[in-house]
Amino acid sequence: MAQPAERQAVREPVLSVNNIEVVYDEVILVLRGVSLEVAQGEIVTLLGANGAGKTTLLKAVSGLLKTEDGEITRGSVGFLGETISNRPPEEIVRKGIFQVMEGRRVVEDMTVLENLRLGAFTRKDKQVRADIDMVFDYFPRLRERAQGLAGYLSGGEQQMLAIGRALMARPKMLLLDEPSMGLSPLLVKEVFGIIETINREQGLTMLLVEQNANWALRLASYGYIMENGKIVLDGTKEELINNEDVKASYLGGSEERRSFKNLKSYKRRKRWL
Repeated sequence: MAQPAERQAVREPVLSVNNIEVVYDEVILVLRGVSLEVAQGEIVTLLGANGAGKTTLLKAVSGLLKTEDGEITRGSVGFLGETISNRPPEEIVRKGIFQVMEGRRVVEDMTVLENLRLGAFTRKDKQVRADIDMVFDYFPRLRERAQGLAGYLSGGEQQMLAIGRALMARPKMLLLDEPSMGLSPLLVKEVFGIIETINREQGLTMLLVEQNANWALRLASYGYIMENGKIVLDGTKEELINNEDVKASYLGGSEERRSFKNLKSYKRRKRWL
């Protein structure tokens, strides 16, 4: 695929995943030579069916594999020029990466306000109150329920709280795992609209794993497609939206889901030139 002529300035990626292999329990190979890059201020999406390895890739970046007896056995993960492969998750959070887990994972017996303060546990500055107000500006419903227990929030409100809690860490990069899961179409539209606003207003870099490919490609500037632990295709939003195989498999263009396994191999291009 040709290099876009308008991309002239050289930019180093914020996140660089370089040919990583991930093994669970010392025997189960889950990721097989995965590479991807995310630039400053960009939303990049990672698409694929259940079991393709998307969540495992996020955990490889955020350091959560160790909690599940998994590890990166080959390749490396780089963040802002530093190798972070297999580092403890709390160290990676302090470096600026925060993952919003699939299924929200809010602390149900704590209030909304307490959950937000929990997101700021690594911080030593005095701007926590101001950032809580910022989160409430993005999610007004959370302000109304600030003193209520998180366990009594709706699914959409819990997703808002999970994103708001991540913002409280003042991350340099946000990993979003299936933010639309279990939400009604109206709430999906609202949550993705807020994600887009946060990216635009704060320039926050994001890697988005999402089953809803239509919404994911609306937000993202670039995307990768995974099958069976491998990246099988990548391209700009426009390239993926116009790809017939992507249309058939992910965008509702056909009732038949196609596999990418028979695609001819191609040379992955540098995106930042």
